[in-house]
This record gives sequence, structure tokens and C-alpha cells, in this order.
Amino acid sequence: MVASWPEPIVSVQTLSQAGISTVPNRYVKPVHQRPVYNSDQSGLDMEVPVLDMRDVWRKPEGLRRVRNACEEWGFFQVVNHGVDHALMESVRGAWREFFDLPVEVKRKYANSPDTYEGYGSRVGVVKDAKLDWSDYFFLNYLPSSIRNPSKWPSQPPKIRELIEEYGEEVRKLCERLVETLSESLGLEPNHLMKAFGGEDKVGANLRANFYPKCPQPHLTLGLSSHSDPGGITIVLPDEKVAGLQVRRGDCWVTVKSVPNALIVNIGDQVQILSNGIYKSVEHQVVVNSGMDRVSLALFYNPRSDIPIGPVKALLTKDRPALYKPIRFDEYRLLIRQKGPSGKNQVDSLLTST
Repeated sequence: MVASWPEPIVSVQTLSQAGISTVPNRYVKPVHQRPVYNSDQSGLDMEVPVLDMRDVWRKPEGLRRVRNACEEWGFFQVVNHGVDHALMESVRGAWREFFDLPVEVKRKYANSPDTYEGYGSRVGVVKDAKLDWSDYFFLNYLPSSIRNPSKWPSQPPKIRELIEEYGEEVRKLCERLVETLSESLGLEPNHLMKAFGGEDKVGANLRANFYPKCPQPHLTLGLSSHSDPGGITIVLPDEKVAGLQVRRGDCWVTVKSVPNALIVNIGDQVQILSNGIYKSVEHQVVVNSGMDRVSLALFYNPRSDIPIGPVKALLTKDRPALYKPIRFDEYRLLIRQKGPSGKNQVDSLLTST
């Protein structure tokens, strides 16, 4: 990895607060990448599935619902998931307070391309790339040995404790979800977790996202189209401001947040492990001119140093291995070097057969 960004980093929040009336050119997306709101398309009426986890864990009908959601959408919202609602509200509020701090305070945690950990405003090190309209804070969470206390924000008060508490509850949810995904594929409950490297070896990262108000939201994106490179992602959305869009065929479906729900999406590693039965689906974030937006994503990933390839039990004569094995630490470098780029990463691993 390179040690520094190719151009000076600019806080997007600072641009927004300055009251600019036009989006700087470095954030203006090519026409084919600009937001689509489906105002005259059927995608407007489609909604991401909502699963009640109390029902899901009462098998087998719940497993069929999970499988349908993973095959057809790659995304679903979960309620009755076991994460405390008050904690969700508190950790989201704490991150909003952090992003409201003076920029000079936040820049004490500035990140670099070698680890991405800390406060930043871009992903990818391609010079002169079109940038996204967002700021973020990225943290290493699991295994605990890779945590860097000096990178964890100390303001506002109790934010570190909230990150720890929220991360622990979501970790438990991820463990149950990986078990559920395994069973929904017809595998033993612990099969996918073993493929991940074991629950004591998995990795997890936390990313707090801040999408400032934008004077020309039709020209840019808060986060460009991509599929997540890891295992599964748990998103704590901004319940007041919609922004996450999921690709559904040729349409972009805006996720309508359900009260106290978390959003789950399948990552590239599960697509690879399932041999393409489950899909990691492209998604993006749109911004708006009237309100800032805050969300929190926890990425639950396989151990970084073991090859990840299709599970042998899922291979058949008619459906041989579709993907070449690759270590997650190698795979993750693709997005860290080039930034979000649709499904290009996982498609690059397709076998020639």
C-alpha cells in the first residue's frame, strides 16, 4: 500500500458548511454514474425484504425466507435482532456529535491509505478520481489484537464505550446470522464459520458515515456503486433520512428504513463461498440538499490470511466452482487501491469455465 493520498484531503462537511452553491468538479460523477430515482419506473414500488429474526430462528420456514432474500436481493432488514434499541440510538447520536466537532479536532484522527483507520473523506488512491460526497471514520474492531486505541475518538464523552458495547452486540448477531446463512444453504450450522476461519479468528471493521447536505445532489453520490468485499455487513441506518439504494435489475431501490431495524447485506466472500447461490448486490448512497445523514456499518469478514473459495459441499457436476480462491487480505486491496467499482472485484475471480 501507499502511505499518502494522491491529492490533499478536503472535508466534504466543510465544503457543505461553507454554503457553496455548486458541487466542485472533482465530485461530479459521469452522466452514467449519477443518481437514478426511478420516478417513472417500477422500482419505486419494490421494497427490500424485512425479516423478523424471532421467526427466522424458528426453522424451517424462516430459513426459506432468508434464502429467498439472499438469492433475490442480497439485502434484507431485520427486526427483533437482539441489539438493544436504546444502544442503537445512543451510538448513532454519538457519531453525529463527533462529526459536528470542529474539523481541526477530527483531523487529529486523519487516516492514510496504508490502513484506512481513522477519519477520512476518500477511498482509493487513483489520482484525479471522481470522489464521493461523504466523510467517514473507519476503525479496526476484530480481532481485538488489531485495535489501535490512539485511533479511537475520545470525543464526545463515552463514544469509546458505546463503540465497544455496540460492536459486541452486533458481533453476536453476526455469529448467529452466519450460522443461519449456513443452514439456509443446507450446510451444517458451523460450516460457514469454519470457512471464515473460526469465530475467534474473524475480522470486523466499523465505519461511521457522514453524508453532508449537497447543493446539487443529482450530480454526485454519497457512496459510489459497489458490492461489499467482506462476509456480511450490518448497517445501522439514519431513520430520519433515506439514502441507501440497492440495485434490482435495471432499477435502484431506495431502502425505506423500518423503526429499530438493522440492514443486512451479503458480501463478496459469501457470494464466493456459496458459489454464486447468494449474491453480493451493488448498492450506493444518494445525498440530498436539505439534511445531513449519518449511518454506521459493521463489516464482518473472514480471517484475512486463508484462501476463500467455493464450499466443496455446494459444488456439483452441473455447477462447478465459479470462483478462484483468494485470501481476503489480497482481495481487500482491490477496493482500497481503486475505490468502489461495482461488481468488478468479485467478477475478476470468475473461472474461465
